[in-house]
Amino acid sequence: MTDERRAPEQSTPLVLLAEDDRLFRSSLSEMLRKHGFAVESVDDGQKALERIRRGGIDLALLDVVMPKLSGVEVCRMAKSIAGADFLPVVLLTARNDVESRVEGLRIGADDYLGKPCDERELVARVQNMLKIKHAHDDMQRTKHRLEKLAIEDELTGVYNYRYLQERLGEEFKRAQRYRYPLACAMIDIDHFKLFNDQFGHDTGDTVLREVAQRIRASVRDVDVVARYGGEEFLLVLPNTHFAGALNVADRVWRAVGGKPVTVPERRHHVTVSVGVALYPSRDITSKDQLLKSADEALYSAKGDGRDRICVFQQQGYIYRPDISTPSQKPAPTGS
Repeated sequence: MTDERRAPEQSTPLVLLAEDDRLFRSSLSEMLRKHGFAVESVDDGQKALERIRRGGIDLALLDVVMPKLSGVEVCRMAKSIAGADFLPVVLLTARNDVESRVEGLRIGADDYLGKPCDERELVARVQNMLKIKHAHDDMQRTKHRLEKLAIEDELTGVYNYRYLQERLGEEFKRAQRYRYPLACAMIDIDHFKLFNDQFGHDTGDTVLREVAQRIRASVRDVDVVARYGGEEFLLVLPNTHFAGALNVADRVWRAVGGKPVTVPERRHHVTVSVGVALYPSRDITSKDQLLKSADEALYSAKGDGRDRICVFQQQGYIYRPDISTPSQKPAPTGS
């Protein structure tokens, strides 16, 4: 279903009315509008289905017998389109026998309304269905929020440590099984403690968020960006060999240090140190060893002066670029 959904604060419910009888369609539309509902009306089942596909409908009121597609057919397809969303469907029919009602309910209709309609019954059934929909939508929003909290770092918006450990384990097993290369990059914001000490934790939080955003913009969709802890981030780079990992590390390093981070009334020069580890490697046979190697490479980069990249492979640090730009600074400064 394409997304023409309205913002939660827009409170007028939108009812789609599909009825091929022009006079009856006009009468029902008038009843619904009189009670505060927005109404879009169509005269056949195909048009109803096309409108449902565009999204943004709160309830569908479908005549059972219509040209092109019946209300029952539209209901069946609409329910599959909606997916996890809940679209209440009320069928309109002049047939009030039990078999007709049971058929509609079996394929997913939420309620039935006999023709001709009593206005009070029509409004009561529509309102009841909308209450159920609103409760369902609230539950889905809460579920989505909790799912995000379970895997996302609240401050930076990247993945959290818990999700990182799970995903890294999966990627390492995949790399072992299919003999794919796997790279891991640990990133540390240089002299981060001084941002908090000199300018306050609000500034530190702004720096963390901006660095996270720049890191995320520097990698592929399949790569994993996670907050490892404090001012450290970790990249998991599936199916990435030495040259590719080095390119990613270089892009991240330049993205962070290439321009100042702006906090109200100040511009801060921020740099990062990056440690990269690779699998397969003679010294790495588990995800924990991959993390340890990336951490050791990061430690070497910081010990070598910070604001640089170091790659660990086969018991040696094989890449320390000669950094000339952006300029190194021993501590954050404001301007």
